[in-house]
Amino acid sequence: MKTQDQKTIYFSGKFYDLAVRGMESDIPFYLEYARIARGPVLELACGTGRITLPIAREGIDITGLDISPRMVEIARKKAEKEQLNIKWILQDASDFNAGQVYNLIFFPFNSLCHLYTFEELKSCLESVKRHLTPKGRFVFDIFNPRMDILSRTPGKLYDHSNYFDPEKQVQVRIMESNRYDKALQINHIKLHYFFGDEPEEKYVEDLYMRIYYPQEIEAILKYNGFIIEHRWGDFDRSFFNTESPRQIMVSRPDY
Repeated sequence: MKTQDQKTIYFSGKFYDLAVRGMESDIPFYLEYARIARGPVLELACGTGRITLPIAREGIDITGLDISPRMVEIARKKAEKEQLNIKWILQDASDFNAGQVYNLIFFPFNSLCHLYTFEELKSCLESVKRHLTPKGRFVFDIFNPRMDILSRTPGKLYDHSNYFDPEKQVQVRIMESNRYDKALQINHIKLHYFFGDEPEEKYVEDLYMRIYYPQEIEAILKYNGFIIEHRWGDFDRSFFNTESPRQIMVSRPDY
């Protein structure tokens, strides 16, 4: 994961919880797999603990790993406030050493798309295999690529999300534009922040997402020693097809 990513507003944690408020459809899915695993569980790119905390509330032994010091700090304070016993690790998901093995490792919310090269993803998968028990599972979700988004006119703004900023007492509207690099399969996204009725944007930040196509991610998993148990199209466990919004992969090491 590139160092530049953690410097953005998106990764700093300052607005993150406000911007993703209401995005909860993945929590029951990952919570069920954590219950099946019965711990210990490792979440890669845990951010501010959006999924980590609900799993810990169930009494499941979970560790959260993230590269952003600010994100981990926010998550830790949340856990302390609720008196939840969670181990936090400040490391890069592309090459980590957590010091133990887990029955479940999961990598949610498109975070795997911040591994831009095959080398980074291969390193991540090697780290995952080292940290899984013989019957452990590796679960992650990423976009199912949409050509209508990737072929957008560069510079044109589209609605992204909105939230209320309690500090400034103003509604914040986020617009996005993107430029897709077909050679590198990286979507260069710009997030434009508008405050209240102001016509001019207040902030613009860059966000890069590696696009992984269905046959590609399947081959990468297989050639890196993983057996794919399931590929779902959404968190309701609908079968994956061309119209599916997500690629949800449930895999295990091929020992």
